[in-house]
Amino acid sequence: MSTSEFLNKEEISLVENAIKEAEKNTSGEIRVHIETEIKGDVLDRAAYLFEYLGMHKTSERNGVLFYLATKTRKFAILGDAGINSKVPADFWDQIKQSMGETFSEAKYAEGLSRGILTAGEQLKKHFPYAKNDVNELSDAISFGKK
Repeated sequence: MSTSEFLNKEEISLVENAIKEAEKNTSGEIRVHIETEIKGDVLDRAAYLFEYLGMHKTSERNGVLFYLATKTRKFAILGDAGINSKVPADFWDQIKQSMGETFSEAKYAEGLSRGILTAGEQLKKHFPYAKNDVNELSDAISFGKK
């Protein structure tokens, strides 16, 4: 499945609005990157993109990446050191499991949005929004190889 077949314009908007909503009450940053396929380990690819997208440079190290490879049907969620030190060890796996169940019904935008909002709840709890917070990373979904 190509990235253009994975989400239509309305679904892209739904996911990007979920990012905005999740970030509204936190200094945390959430990104989504979607590409067609990968070779190798999904977490290694997500870690590469995390750095490539500059997510490790947030002031509180509280970035979260949702990475999906549509054709190879792999996805990962990667949190930076700041948020990982606050959430339970299996937190990302729980979100991933929930998303996988929704993905199995071909409800990709819904699964992504739910996962994003769940991550946002923890970001809000541990990294509440402050008046001087700046949106450090784009809320737009990035597509393709980087």
